[in-house]
Amino acid sequence: MTIQVIEGVPVWGVPQDNAIDQILNCAPEADAAALMADHHLGYSVPIGGVVAYEDKLNPAGVGYDIACGNKAVRLDLHAAEVKTNIRPIMDDIWSTISFGVGRKNKEQVDHPLFDDDPAWHIPVARKLKKLAAEQLGTVGSGNHYVDIFADEQERVWIGVHFGSRGLGHRLATHFIKASEQERSRRQPDEAKKGGGTGRKRGGGNRAPALVDVESALGQDYLACMKLAGRYAYAGRDWVCGRVASMLGAAIVEEIHNHHNFAWKEEHDGRTLWVTRKGATPAFPGQKGFVGGSMGDKSVILEGVESDEGQLALRSTVHGAGRVMSRTQAAGKFRWRKGRKVQTKRGEIGRGRMLDAIRGLGVELRGAGTDEAPQVYKRLPEVLEHHRGSIKILHTLIPLGVAMAGEDEFDPYRD
Repeated sequence: MTIQVIEGVPVWGVPQDNAIDQILNCAPEADAAALMADHHLGYSVPIGGVVAYEDKLNPAGVGYDIACGNKAVRLDLHAAEVKTNIRPIMDDIWSTISFGVGRKNKEQVDHPLFDDDPAWHIPVARKLKKLAAEQLGTVGSGNHYVDIFADEQERVWIGVHFGSRGLGHRLATHFIKASEQERSRRQPDEAKKGGGTGRKRGGGNRAPALVDVESALGQDYLACMKLAGRYAYAGRDWVCGRVASMLGAAIVEEIHNHHNFAWKEEHDGRTLWVTRKGATPAFPGQKGFVGGSMGDKSVILEGVESDEGQLALRSTVHGAGRVMSRTQAAGKFRWRKGRKVQTKRGEIGRGRMLDAIRGLGVELRGAGTDEAPQVYKRLPEVLEHHRGSIKILHTLIPLGVAMAGEDEFDPYRD
């Protein structure tokens, strides 16, 4: 277990300087902040960052993939049945579920949220309703996936990771821009400097523009964030249910969490808006599904009562955490006449990635080298840093992994 307090911010794991700079840029305006062990560079707020405010919302802290999260469901199946048929099962998943940026679901998915949520009356949301309806139940690209697992009792689980798709990305783009404009109007000189601590910062390392929760902009963002949260939950519910039906199985247990969201919570007697960006809520007794890198172990965990848990604002990791950027891993690319052309080689070739996956005995569909196992930390090592505030309930061994192919562009940077 490794916890360091750096300029008042508790940091778990091995500190990455660029992520430390980002969280310290956020800390002066926050009422509390923390950095989980899977932390790495993000946009404005690091992945693995937790920042809390009494009366502010942080659109950049929630990020571009509002309500990205994980869901795991346990099925009434024995793993032996699935292992025997894992190849056709993954073929069916790959042909049925839509992976990639801008995809529409091949099946029409109805949900009450399209009729009963007043947030659709907000202009920015209203014009996205058709897009949202078409994309509900699609998975996206990057590190978003559908996995089939077996646990230590040879029970079968489905695990998924994705968020609010184009709806969330466009809502976030709108509100991040609006919050920046609002800050520029209120504090023109400070906005030019970038705010925060005065530490060195680049375009993605600027202290985020905050929004008063009771302001008109804050209320609109809160409503749209919650709408995107409902939408993300509905999408993950549909994918898990669809895959379960393909397997002819019933769902007997569910664990479901956002990890890019803001919640109103009580901490040390204070009511705070807690923004978690790539961090999983882990209150005592609360279960979470945390995925490892492609083909690696994942876990079902539970928060426990501890001083460490309070220090982390009842949060833990959301994954293994990157040690290599997408560009470093896969190289640089340009789109030319509708084709993705590599302009600089990366450190991980496809053959090296596939060798690693074969060595793990996992049936893979899709995936790019920017998501290869080599570019991530090992999840058990990351979780070890948080052992004082969580307990592992189940270890999940992947049997099959499906992700968008390497020709997809990932705009979310999660």
